[in-house]
Amino acid sequence: MALTYQQTKLVKDTIPALKEHGERITSIFYKTMLTDHPELNNYFNSVNQKNGRQPRALTAVILGFASNINHLSELVPKFERMCNKHCSLGIQPEHYEVVGKYLIQAFGEVLGPAMTPEVQTAWTKAYWMLAKMLIGREAQLYRDFESWSSWRPFKIDRIVNECDDLYSFYLVPQDGKRLPKFLPGQYISVQIQVPNGYLQSRQYSLSEAWREDYYRITVRRDEGTVYSNSVSKSFFNPGTVSNYLIDQTTVGSVLKVSHPAGEFFLDVHNTSTMPLVLISAGVGVTPMVSIANTVMESQPGRQIAWIHGCRKHIPFDEHIKSLRKKNCNFHTKIFKTVINSTDRAGETYDYNERMDLAKLKPEELYLQHGGTEYFICGPEQFMINQKLYLMQQGVPASRIKCEIFTTGDLVFKQG
Repeated sequence: MALTYQQTKLVKDTIPALKEHGERITSIFYKTMLTDHPELNNYFNSVNQKNGRQPRALTAVILGFASNINHLSELVPKFERMCNKHCSLGIQPEHYEVVGKYLIQAFGEVLGPAMTPEVQTAWTKAYWMLAKMLIGREAQLYRDFESWSSWRPFKIDRIVNECDDLYSFYLVPQDGKRLPKFLPGQYISVQIQVPNGYLQSRQYSLSEAWREDYYRITVRRDEGTVYSNSVSKSFFNPGTVSNYLIDQTTVGSVLKVSHPAGEFFLDVHNTSTMPLVLISAGVGVTPMVSIANTVMESQPGRQIAWIHGCRKHIPFDEHIKSLRKKNCNFHTKIFKTVINSTDRAGETYDYNERMDLAKLKPEELYLQHGGTEYFICGPEQFMINQKLYLMQQGVPASRIKCEIFTTGDLVFKQG
């Protein structure tokens, strides 16, 4: 049921105070909720809890919803990202009951006397408007997952060191059943148990076109966590799950894996013949491999430009070279900051610097085509820079997709 005019006014009148104390709200919320329900630590990313990213994202979503309660279409992309993430983690309707209880309590503690019974009722109603929207969309996604709606055991069939500290894991289902198709660019979640006894899950882009008997993910080591004798120094450090996979698993190890999900993907059902531009940096190459392989197999006549930025080594270098040799419609431009003795300009790299799309000719980015699709994946600031450049060249935001693993949005700083 929609809010009345008076209830909407009560909610909006309290937003400025709640925004001002956003950090305090989420600190109170998570502390009380996780104290009373420690089992929920199995669902929350401990690293993003510690660095404040997850609490900030939650506050932004709730207050953003309330601020745009009469114009919700603007929030649909963010909601879609949230719902896909929730389903990859196994979030269920009952979890919304718990979150709602402690969130409204946190609002009350921050607002103090301003949290009148009428304001509390209005905010409770607003929260459940949002929750029911998310629950409804997640129910649709779970139906699409069919029988695979929870964690499924996969065995590591092969581990390949792609370059430096980048490893590909070939995962096969223990039950031997045919794997469902996914859209190139989507991810799976992998779950492990950390030393404190809780479970931690991380999302990894699928780095290969769909295959019926295995999924492939590619993982980069993070220096934030060091494993020694099977024990992490801190489960709060970045790289907890990634480094566990690299250091502690072997061929034959069994992992818990979620159904593929994610709103960052190439729509293979839309047989567009317009050019495709893939822009990546570092490990952001992984979903691009899946997209490129899929298009090369299903639409070999489609023009693809792949622009990649790296330091020393190009992930999947030999594979990318083979794609270029096999198909004259596949073009690459490589920006490399560290050149070694075996590198040759125009062969192993094109530019000895950080990525700068302005160095490329407009036709190399297919800017002259009104339907070119752009996919960007890499560090957050990298994605911001590339998207901003493309938009300055007249590319509408609707044709630019960025891979964002948090529930927030890319923040464009003016200056």
